[in-house]
Amino acid sequence: MTVRLRHGVFMAPFHQMNENPTLLFQQDMQLLELLDGLGFHEAWIGEHHSAGMETIASPELFIAAAAERTRSIRLGTGVVSLPYHNPLMVADRIVQLDHMTRGRVMFGVGPGLLASDALMLGIDPSVQRDRMAESLDVILRLFRGEVVTEKTDWYELVEARLHLPPYTDPHPEVCVASAVTPSGGRLAGRYDLGMLCVAAGENAGFDALDVNWRIAGQVAAEHGRAMDPSRVRLVVGMHLAETRDEAMAQARHGLGAQIDYLNNNMPRLFIPDGVDPVEWYVEHDAGVIGTPDDAIARIERLRRKLPGFGAVLLSAHDWATWENTKRSYELYARYVIPHFERSNTPRQESYRWVTRHQAELTEKRTAAARAMFDRHEAEWAAKRA
Repeated sequence: MTVRLRHGVFMAPFHQMNENPTLLFQQDMQLLELLDGLGFHEAWIGEHHSAGMETIASPELFIAAAAERTRSIRLGTGVVSLPYHNPLMVADRIVQLDHMTRGRVMFGVGPGLLASDALMLGIDPSVQRDRMAESLDVILRLFRGEVVTEKTDWYELVEARLHLPPYTDPHPEVCVASAVTPSGGRLAGRYDLGMLCVAAGENAGFDALDVNWRIAGQVAAEHGRAMDPSRVRLVVGMHLAETRDEAMAQARHGLGAQIDYLNNNMPRLFIPDGVDPVEWYVEHDAGVIGTPDDAIARIERLRRKLPGFGAVLLSAHDWATWENTKRSYELYARYVIPHFERSNTPRQESYRWVTRHQAELTEKRTAAARAMFDRHEAEWAAKRA
């Protein structure tokens, strides 16, 4: 059975640093309302505390507000950086959101990406992945209704338990962030969780997809389980327009600034001096800047790399102006989503069937019209007689 591909957004977010931050929160909320109306399935909201561009510090706060403004789109933490929080507090907040959203919340977890965040909290970045694993284990136990007493070098719980059971049975869906290293895949396999592949659009992340998936499968098999690819989300940067030239021209508004920001955190995109960042980005296939057909081709490539994966998440960004950005999402919803949902297949097949039988159908319609004229004339002739 073919799994229906879901479509969503991964909202770190990335915003240029010369804009009003208050209005940017409003813009992010408007984007989620737009995506909800366009039929997108998921939105994942990030947590960051430093470095400049990524403005949301609490995905839970943002999701609580977004849930009141949307109807059907599912809302996930993308991700909660577990080493920064007491695990009981995280579990309680997610369960509260599970109730407030009537089961629309998803729980994405990670170790924390920005070293600057960790250092402000006095955390050595080298211990973040181990601390994430410790916290995740406790949170899952709390979700299952266990009473936890546990002391580590960074938290202590004494007969800790959830105040409320989850709204979702047995608990909200849990996804582990996975980029290049195998840590996310190992945890997903151990605990039977989904994977949030945040670097799938980049070459290094793309190359690691099947490797990390294989590792997750091996660990799952050790625990007597098999991994479900439909719970894997792949994040890709995209900006679409009616033509590739238009998309590239629009992306020059802000792609360069985002690349500078990423490299300021950790140099990884090496663009020679004097080279247009947009042309370099397209040439090196680091994402999609083009048309809906280009987006479809990239997703098909991802499907070949990791067959059966469950969702494509478009990385939210300010590469283009707000108006052009909204148009990009509209083009994706109009042409990319229906391609993979095959929602136009019956119409297209009907058109082809009519084409094949055109002569026969035309003759029947002509004969029917001729018969109506003949009948009319006969009736009037009878009346005149």
